[in-house]
Amino acid sequence: MSSNEILKATIAVVVDNEPGVLARVVGLFSGRGYNIDSLTVSEVDESAHLSRITIVTNGTAMIIEQIKAQLQRLVPIHRVSDLSADGLHIERELALVKVASTGEKRVEALRIADIFRAHAVDSTISSFVFEITGSIEKISAFVDLMRPLGLIDVSRTGVVAISRGPNAL
Repeated sequence: MSSNEILKATIAVVVDNEPGVLARVVGLFSGRGYNIDSLTVSEVDESAHLSRITIVTNGTAMIIEQIKAQLQRLVPIHRVSDLSADGLHIERELALVKVASTGEKRVEALRIADIFRAHAVDSTISSFVFEITGSIEKISAFVDLMRPLGLIDVSRTGVVAISRGPNAL
C-alpha cells in the first residue's frame, strides 16, 4: 500500500444526543476539506441520550488517521471506531427506486428487481417504487440497470454499519 493510496473508511462515532453535535462533526470535515460520502445518524440509547453517527469518507491512511484523531478531540464524542480498519463489519444501505415504464420495459424492470431481491412497495399502471437493501455497490448496480428502463427518482439512506462478533462499539 503506497502512502498516497486513497482508502475508503467507515467510521462509527458515539456522541451525546444534543443539538449542534452533528453540525460540529460535519464542520470538522468541511473546515479541513475532507469529503463525506455517506452520513447517517440515529439515537441508539434513549436513557443515556446517545446517538451513533456513521460516516463513510475517503483519503490517504494519514488523512483517515487525522480525521479519527480530530473526532476524538470533540467534547460530546464518547467513542470513535474505524470499522473498516478494526476488522470484519457489515455495511448496508436502503434505497427507494422509482421506475416509470410500460410493456417490455416494465416486465424487464420486474425481472431485474427479482434478481436483486428488490421489493415493489408501490405500484401503479405506469410506475413502480422498489425497495432494495444491500451494499453500496449492489444498490448502484441496480440503479444503473433501471436507468434505461425508466428510472425517474432515487432516494438512498446512506450507509449503516456494525462490527461483527460479540463486541459492542
